[in-house]
Amino acid sequence: MLRAKIRQMLSLNNKVIRYILQAINYSLFMALIWYFSTSPVYRQLADDEAILTISFAHAGEIKEPCVKRTQKELMALPPNMRAPMNCSRERSPIVIEMMFDGEPLYSETAEAPGLYNDSGVDIYHSVKVSAGKHHLAIRMDDSVLKEGFTHVFEQDVDIKPAQILLVGFNPSKGFIVR
Repeated sequence: MLRAKIRQMLSLNNKVIRYILQAINYSLFMALIWYFSTSPVYRQLADDEAILTISFAHAGEIKEPCVKRTQKELMALPPNMRAPMNCSRERSPIVIEMMFDGEPLYSETAEAPGLYNDSGVDIYHSVKVSAGKHHLAIRMDDSVLKEGFTHVFEQDVDIKPAQILLVGFNPSKGFIVR
């Protein structure tokens, strides 16, 4: 009888001690999480920095001009394939250069993806720059049929600290800075 009472007291004590130790462990874990969620302080940008991002999707021009088929060529084709014009699906690569205060900041030649190199190209590049007044120049060539760059953009920009300056592209309007 005495032994049973002692066992009962020890198991009750053991349960209480387990709960107390569990509470201490959870408290320590929560304190550790709280500390690392606020410290050490991490800053993505310095006080005088900003971010310049260029992001757009664009399909280059068709690589080769369409060719009109002759009557003889049309007759050699099956009836369902007799399109009067033969147009290649392959697109020109996109060549893009971005200059920031006369210094090259980004340069890429992006080939058109897809089974027949006929899809649009996604361009994305983000870089930290110093805040203040700068000269931004962007040149893009999207046609192998024309000499030189087909789209040119030059503008003086005033970038504020911690600002994200986004450069996009619209085929009918050209480059757009937001």
